[in-house]
Amino acid sequence: MHYFDVPEARGVVVIVHGAGEHSGRYKWLIEKWNLHGFDCLIGDLPGQGESRGKRGHIDSFKQYIKTVDRWLKHARTKQLPIILLGHSMGGLIAVRTLIERDNTFIQAVVLSSPCLELSMPVPAPKRAAAKMLNHIAPALSMKSGLEPELTTRSEQIREEYARDPLRVTKVSARWYHELSKAMIATRRYPEKMPTIPVLLLAAGEDYVVDKRAGLAWFNHLEISHKMYKEWDGLYHELYNEPEREEVFSYTIGFVNMLFP
Repeated sequence: MHYFDVPEARGVVVIVHGAGEHSGRYKWLIEKWNLHGFDCLIGDLPGQGESRGKRGHIDSFKQYIKTVDRWLKHARTKQLPIILLGHSMGGLIAVRTLIERDNTFIQAVVLSSPCLELSMPVPAPKRAAAKMLNHIAPALSMKSGLEPELTTRSEQIREEYARDPLRVTKVSARWYHELSKAMIATRRYPEKMPTIPVLLLAAGEDYVVDKRAGLAWFNHLEISHKMYKEWDGLYHELYNEPEREEVFSYTIGFVNMLFP
């Protein structure tokens, strides 16, 4: 866990990264938040980056929730407004954490391409194999299929990600099983989402997650202060796209309405 602070901070942004990546990929985004007067807290999720445990594996999705809950508790000690920002699987984890843990001290949530359903359905034979392996060999890993060219149009970031020694390219049967359960539960019960202001940012050309699932979930939220923005032509990693300045400008605009 890393904390990046600024003098006279307006709030704390707790960032939850996506699958296969790590906190080190968020340097640009952290700098942008710092420039606008917000501290940032970020860490590596279990089985990702430099965290402990088998890479690409979890025993339960609750490991992610427990980790993010610990980060939020640390941010709370700063006695500043807290914004929870989750990208992709990190967006799903953010939502599950808000639903399952104390959320009364969180002022807003920003979801970047939240993973509520995968863009390309896993073939039936592979799903059946994963289901069987979840019982007999849950830690057995297979390729995730998450290639750099699917995530961003930025050639520089693609190349950096492809060479990244901390990139996780394989996931376990148990990881897939737990991710699937979390996605289904979240889509099925949107009414469980607490009444916290929500900004959902969707990529118009998302080859990783199904943007339609995110929109359907968003439309069923019984929250008065919610905003949805789809970015035409942009790929999955909105904060790593060539237009990321525009994406951040929209994000900070939403936050500034809450904290003028």
